[in-house]
Amino acid sequence: MDGVGHMDEIVNKVIKGEIKFYRVEEHVGNDVNIASEIRRKVLEKMRDISLENIGKYSMDMNLTAKRNIENSIGCAQIPIGIAGPLKVTGDYTDEEVYIPLATTEGTLVASTNRGCTAITRSGGAKSKIIRDGITRAPALKVPDVNHAYKLISWVRENHQEIVKVFDGTDPFLNLINIEPWIVGRTVFLRFRANTYDAMGMNTVTRGARFACDFITQEQPYAKLISESGNMCVDKKPSAINWILGRGKTAISEVTLKKEVVKDVLKTTPESIAELAYRKLFLGGAQALSLGFNAHVANIIAAIFLATGQDAAHVTDSSMSIITPEVTEDGDLYIAVTIPSLETGTFGGGTGLPTQSEALAIIGCQGPGDPPGAMGKRFAEIVAAAALAGDISLLSAQSALHLTGAHERLGRGHV
Repeated sequence: MDGVGHMDEIVNKVIKGEIKFYRVEEHVGNDVNIASEIRRKVLEKMRDISLENIGKYSMDMNLTAKRNIENSIGCAQIPIGIAGPLKVTGDYTDEEVYIPLATTEGTLVASTNRGCTAITRSGGAKSKIIRDGITRAPALKVPDVNHAYKLISWVRENHQEIVKVFDGTDPFLNLINIEPWIVGRTVFLRFRANTYDAMGMNTVTRGARFACDFITQEQPYAKLISESGNMCVDKKPSAINWILGRGKTAISEVTLKKEVVKDVLKTTPESIAELAYRKLFLGGAQALSLGFNAHVANIIAAIFLATGQDAAHVTDSSMSIITPEVTEDGDLYIAVTIPSLETGTFGGGTGLPTQSEALAIIGCQGPGDPPGAMGKRFAEIVAAAALAGDISLLSAQSALHLTGAHERLGRGHV
């Protein structure tokens, strides 16, 4: 880059349309930091605005070039708060952890922190991953239903050959099963695979594509229409993910002592259980909601933004059921069941600087040893954090404290 004069020249050419936005890097030695600055200057001149804050960041934008962003102009800054300590026990976790939450919603961190306190004082949450496997479901067209049935039979008979093709695309990819579905003359093959510590959406897509190429080569009457046929289901709430799961199916549970419910949560086990019955189950059923919880999406979204998860997966990852029950001793057993928690500690946005630091706070940075252990540990902790958030909100609502909390913490003016 030959100084400010050359930068101004490129800015003017972009404004005139002589250089396309997406080709700026070609004129600055493929330096994404400089290209980002140029695009900001172009937008500032075109719109007569200032993008000073979008241009303030510590990240080397060249890290994002091939994996994370196109046409970069800078970074969005979202406040990050910390909740905890939260005691979590699982197959991969046995300690008190702190939860980074990226959000602009006042009360969210404070509320989740209160739930963490109640859980930890009651001995901690117990988390379990009961199912693991990301899915991709290509759509194939065949001549008629008889051919559809023929294709499914062939896939079942040649399963091991398909596994070899599928798994051969990546050393950290293991095909678990293929679930076939027929709609008219369209066949959906729902591939479910273990991608270990990565969330794995792109990895499983590549494996499914190679497998389908092999299938259509051997059965030429079948034509691949789409690598993703919406039976996966990706980034949409769905019954199939609710029932069969996608990513990790996680459960986290705790028995809250009635004294803790009274002292920390300012309510009673009976009040929380009744609220859940009338709000979560009756209200959720009347609304035909794919989820019976208070605000699990809030905690999932805040953790996802802080740790570099694919934010759009909040849509399916937050589908969940909260189940409070008053025990014989008058305590409160409460659990969250999340059928489709799509998370990873490796790949995607998890390796970016601030996101990697947030994962380090939780103790879930990078790939695990053995492979898959870190991803499961992270899911155990996310589920426990979601439980903490819902415990606190349900308590506030059962005590009719919700409005007052938002008045104190969520309605300030700058």
